[in-house]
Amino acid sequence: MAGPVRFRRSTEGWDEAQVRRELLSSLEDRFGARLVDPKIAPPREYTAARLEMDNGDLALFAWNGEGAYWLGNTETPEALWRTDKETFAEAPFPVARWAQRELLARLEREDPWLTEFRYLAWFFLPVFFSKDGRETTRRFFRDDAAGFPDATREEGLGFYDRFLKTGVLEPYRYTMASKLGTSEYSDLKRMRATMGEFDAAKLLADAGHAFVPEVEHDSGHALDFVVDDVLVEVTRPRPPRNRTAGTAVSALTRTAESKTGDQLAAHGDALLLVDCTSFRDEEWNPVGNERPALAHDPAVVFRYRPDGRCEGYRYGGAPLALRDGIEWI
Repeated sequence: MAGPVRFRRSTEGWDEAQVRRELLSSLEDRFGARLVDPKIAPPREYTAARLEMDNGDLALFAWNGEGAYWLGNTETPEALWRTDKETFAEAPFPVARWAQRELLARLEREDPWLTEFRYLAWFFLPVFFSKDGRETTRRFFRDDAAGFPDATREEGLGFYDRFLKTGVLEPYRYTMASKLGTSEYSDLKRMRATMGEFDAAKLLADAGHAFVPEVEHDSGHALDFVVDDVLVEVTRPRPPRNRTAGTAVSALTRTAESKTGDQLAAHGDALLLVDCTSFRDEEWNPVGNERPALAHDPAVVFRYRPDGRCEGYRYGGAPLALRDGIEWI
């Protein structure tokens, strides 16, 4: 399974004849391809082209006499196999900005409803144009309201667009965006669980905490966040309507219990954040009324609404102050 799109950086000088000979010809033989002018003007010191394949694949190439940058969700031509990869943040800013504007122009043409949410569209570009995940990730936002169970697409995507506008996740763009997945097969359970990590990040950010996601530890586990010296793990219960039996309370407690056998077994003092944003009102209300005990302490159980309201309860002594990000019930 291919990952999110990254640049390939060539340190060789290129010209148009070489582009046609070593890139276009191999793609033309393999898929049917054409070389066209980019929609967006490239940086002044570069010449650029867009390669469009008959199967819908796309590649961008910017070059000069000293080097070149390739970005594509198609088969990489052999001439670029041994090149280093760079993210949008690692590549030179003018090149990265040009390529992202070019991708946004393509996204505007293919899925204009998505580019209405400019910060969300920008943030998830690495997966919206990944080789295997470009259809599944866009479909998730189109049809599932980004995981909100009883919201319109505009409400669900607007919630994350406003959060991503703050820029707090920008340093971790590839880490967080790639969690959504780059698989050609839709996995709604995993995608919804991924949005639980975005919800947890918003909760931490709204409370004024700086954090780092996906930090490896000596135990061999990578917990979802580190806030100063506090480890944070996130889980998102499947709502009872998606289970064969049980109630909202049992869905919550069983999911929390399942976490105690892996990461939390090795890090017993970690804070467990349980995101119940997938619960509808009639499923969340019993949880809020009962505030059930969990198998792990400390924990915070919370639920977001698309308008940004968040409410929840603490179980045990939460090691982080979250008062500015949540309404306690």
